[in-house]
Amino acid sequence: MTLRNHFHFSLIALLAIGCGGKSAPNQASESTRAPGHETKNSAPTPTPKARVSDRPGNTNGDVFIVEYHHIKTGKGTMFRTPDEFRGDLERFYKLGFRPCTVSQFLSGSMDLPPGASPMVFTFDDSNPSQFQLLPDGSVDPTCAIGIWQAFAKEHPDFPVKATFYVLPKVMWTQKGLGMKKVEMLRALGCELGNHTVTHGSLKKMTDEQVKHELGEASDHLVALGETMPPSLALPFGISPKNRALTHGFSYNGKTYAFKACLLVGANPAPATTNKKFDAFRLPRIQACAGPYGIDYWLDLLERKRVKVYVQP
Repeated sequence: MTLRNHFHFSLIALLAIGCGGKSAPNQASESTRAPGHETKNSAPTPTPKARVSDRPGNTNGDVFIVEYHHIKTGKGTMFRTPDEFRGDLERFYKLGFRPCTVSQFLSGSMDLPPGASPMVFTFDDSNPSQFQLLPDGSVDPTCAIGIWQAFAKEHPDFPVKATFYVLPKVMWTQKGLGMKKVEMLRALGCELGNHTVTHGSLKKMTDEQVKHELGEASDHLVALGETMPPSLALPFGISPKNRALTHGFSYNGKTYAFKACLLVGANPAPATTNKKFDAFRLPRIQACAGPYGIDYWLDLLERKRVKVYVQP
């Protein structure tokens, strides 16, 4: 070491001793950091979520699983106009509901703010009005996803989260765009579920025919990158004669399984903590007016005649 370097090193050591008798640490200790100071390796303190309703916590309350088919003008319980769908989102939001998928409901990973109730969104049949792309690749603002995205832009705490029970040979009808739509849905936070291949009544089929319908549909979901096992929505809400097949089976050398089975109508589902909960007999509420439709149940909620799940 040269004399010049030795003098430089000694000066640094003396300065360190003069500042407390020890070499200066590279980083401040946890006890001496200024409040709010974040180091490179420390995580920021999460901001508490604001309470979204005055309902008291109730993790044993009922859960609304809402069922949509067509988002367009039409007759019957399977049609909800775009304006009605927009109105649903607004009413859900004001009443303290927040969206989640079937899988999130089943696993208890709904990530709800205090006072919120889950609204489990499901869309059946891959109808075109649920999800359409314009020629330039953008989402049609008049389809369900377009309407919901516009709503979520104004209400970021109500993102697009839903389970789509698809018919793999239909996939919203725009040829060549099925996989692109799936990727877009997945990026938004959605998932796909099994709804058979042909949407036939499973009760009228033999066991082998049921296995083919459910097994082939699951194979399509795997090809689309969906995590197995999926949940299953029964066409028309009708079970096969052999209900055990809705849990799982072996077919053509493969093993298939399902984590839940959803019905059609007509009331809220028990919470997963409720002794009445049965993952393979989950009721849904159709998105329609009239007896036992979504309007009916929301009216009961506002009159405090139904007790829903509420995040504490």
